[in-house]
Amino acid sequence: MVSHSGLITVMERAARKAAPRLRRDFGEVEQLQVSRKGPADFVSMADERAERTLVEELRHARPDWGLLLEEGGEIEGNPAKPRWMVDPVDGTSNFLHGIPHFAISIAVQEPRPGGQGWGELSHGLVYQPLTDESFWAEKGRGAWLQDRRLRVSSRRNLDEALIATGVPYKGHGDHDRFQKILAAVAPEVAGIRRFGSAALDLAWVAAGRYDGFWEDDLQPWDIAAGLILVREAGGFVTDFRGGGAALAKGQVLAGNDQIHSRLHKLVAGALR
Repeated sequence: MVSHSGLITVMERAARKAAPRLRRDFGEVEQLQVSRKGPADFVSMADERAERTLVEELRHARPDWGLLLEEGGEIEGNPAKPRWMVDPVDGTSNFLHGIPHFAISIAVQEPRPGGQGWGELSHGLVYQPLTDESFWAEKGRGAWLQDRRLRVSSRRNLDEALIATGVPYKGHGDHDRFQKILAAVAPEVAGIRRFGSAALDLAWVAAGRYDGFWEDDLQPWDIAAGLILVREAGGFVTDFRGGGAALAKGQVLAGNDQIHSRLHKLVAGALR
């Protein structure tokens, strides 16, 4: 078994404590109480219960750390300490429709010196409760699926590449921009997939299942864990312009060095 830090142990323990109830709720999805949160954007009681469990576990382990939560917003902690970034169910629409593709996402973001905001991501975990797959990464120690080291795909050519994305929907995203990018990318690649969980999309890029990924209009908790997974698996992650603001902009372009470079040229060209 590969050894990992105590933080990964804390994250995995929290995810595994929340997972059984999620699995039970998923099996009874038609009976879930669902409330409208926004246009085509729903939050279920399962989401809220999972988040409460995760918060309890994470705060028990690190009581002075802050949290950034999908449902609960920001909980302030000691500004000199890291914070947790938590999405209890990434892929909520899949969950509510009985589609077995969703994940718990937890990341650690380090503070900038002097308490001047937030800096780099140091740890990430994406856990799929239905498959019991635990993707995790630590800065400088690689990315892993359970105890198997992950590397991004070695494919170099777009015509062999399977690319994942997210499609704008009612009230979310820039539909015109997406159509421009899709028109540029689709004729050049072997296939495009939209599975509905950015956290798992990025974990699958890290695992070499997808060769690349692009999406925007994402929230920090959607992508934080996935970003460090891809980087620690040897991949490149930027915003659409090739800069380092993917987390801040909610805009992600990911892949190995060659696929990322080729995708970047297509996306940048489409946005001129």
